[in-house]
Formats: sequence, C-alpha cells, structure tokens
Amino acid sequence: MGFSRPDPAYFAHIEACIERLGEMGVEADLILFHPYDRWGFSKMGLENENFYLKYVVNRLSAFHNVWWAMANEFDLFTWKEMKAWESNAATVCKQDPYRHLRSIHNCMTMYDHSRAWITHCSIQRIDLYRTAENTDLWRTQYGKPCVLDEIAYEGDLPFGWGNISGEEMTRRFWEAYTRGGYGQHGETYETEDGVIWWSHGGTLKGSSPARIAFLRRIMEENGGYMEPVPCMFDETCASNSGPAAKRDCLLFYYGANRPNMRPFHYPDQTFDVDVIDTWDMSVTNIGLCSGSFQVKLPAKPYMAVRLTRVKRD
Repeated sequence: MGFSRPDPAYFAHIEACIERLGEMGVEADLILFHPYDRWGFSKMGLENENFYLKYVVNRLSAFHNVWWAMANEFDLFTWKEMKAWESNAATVCKQDPYRHLRSIHNCMTMYDHSRAWITHCSIQRIDLYRTAENTDLWRTQYGKPCVLDEIAYEGDLPFGWGNISGEEMTRRFWEAYTRGGYGQHGETYETEDGVIWWSHGGTLKGSSPARIAFLRRIMEENGGYMEPVPCMFDETCASNSGPAAKRDCLLFYYGANRPNMRPFHYPDQTFDVDVIDTWDMSVTNIGLCSGSFQVKLPAKPYMAVRLTRVKRD
C-alpha cells in the first residue's frame, strides 16, 4: 500500500496479538525496525520512518503491555546515520503520552545506552563466552536496568549464538539474576520440518525452560528483584534487604564451580539456611546457623546457598 498508507488489517492483527499477550501477563517488546528486510522498509528514508512511527505509536501506545524496541541489531543498518536513530527516538517519545519502556538492541556494536530516551539497556552478548558476567559492568557504565535480550540460545544450530546447552543457558540466567540483571530465553533446535521455536513458536524441546521456571519460583519467594552485593571472587551474591523486602535474605551462586563446603561469617546474626540445586531444582533446608558457620555442598556445579535472616525478638 506504500509507505504513506499503512495496512489496517495488518495492524489489527498486531493489536490482537498484543491483547492476547496482555491477557497472559506478557509484555510485548515491539521491534520497530530490523535490517532483515525484503520489502524495502529498512531503507524507506527518515521522513517515511517517522511517519510510520507516528502511526504505530498513536495506534499501539494505549496498550498497557507495550515496550518500544527501536531496532533489532541496529548496527547492521550500515546505511543509517546515528542522527536518524535519534530522530526516530524523538518521534516515539513525542507521540507516546504513556512513556512506555524504550530501548535499542545491538549486534556487535553497543548503542550509547546513557542517552536520555533509553529507559533500559537491551543487550546482545558481544563476546563468545561472557554474557551475564558483564551485567555488573553495564549497570555501572549506564546506570540503568540491563535486559540481556540475546543471551544466546539453547539449541544445536551450526552457529555459536544458537547452540549452547541447557546447563549453560540456566547458568546464564542465574548469573544475570544474582548480578542484578534480567535474562531472556530462546531456543534454536533444528527440526525435520525446519520450524525453529525461536522464529515460529510451537513446542519447547530444551532442558532449560523448566529450570528457568524454577528460578522464577525462587525469585518470587525472595520477593522479586535482588540487588548485587560485594562477595568473594568465585561467586555472585545478591540481597533484598530493606524495609519493603518480602524475604530478608542473601543469595549466593557458584556457577560452574564445585565447592564441597562454603564458610560464612556473620557475627551476631542468625539465618535459616537453604541449599539450592539449580539444575535438579531442589531446595534443601539445613536449619538455623549463627555467627561463623560452614554449609556443606555436594561438590557439583550450579549450586546456590540462600541465607534468610531470622529476626530476633
């Protein structure tokens, strides 16, 4: 229909999808531009881009569960200048009276997430191995929440971004959580019919979704978000201490390390201690411990320890 005549039927379909997601309690992070394009929309020029953005934001901003993803892998738009992205962002901000969350996603080159219009960092890993491990760095650098929108995918594709194991995917989620970030799941197993869940949905085949659901259970028990706190070099630790905390606790995660014991030293404090097996999805309570104490561990990877403070009368 041309760049100046949006297709009403297409956008009615998008609205129906957003509404369904809202009924499921899911936020719709809408990708406004992407470089994988056979129809010319990625090269329609700044004037047409901003016309399109006005239409999209005017039509969809009334939905409560909308986020704006300015682009997927913005740096693959090699023909587009940075000032054009800033113009696009200004249009979205101006047209959206509800101030939905806004970000922009990278491939290999990070956008400057310190820009005022960006509400959170939407980050793809830019290193073969380090992903969630960089959450601390990005939080400090940009001073904003970090969503790891492409943490790599559990699967068996020929490429490194699409063939990590369920164990590694689960580890990255726990690393993200205990470092104060937010992981994102995806799955890329080859199928005989060529339908990959990553692109088309369907039935999940991997081993990480159940473990991520278990992590969500732990998160909800802890009261949701936890703030990372200083700890030893071979662990990550997060705390939700504070007057509004649902559960006043410390959560230690050991990743691929395999300690058979861990010492703790908290003078004049008492904790209810849980040993969490993040892969076997079990929580073993070992009771109350005070002062200086040791917690025995099974010398296997992906273990965590939760210390819940016991209030004194």
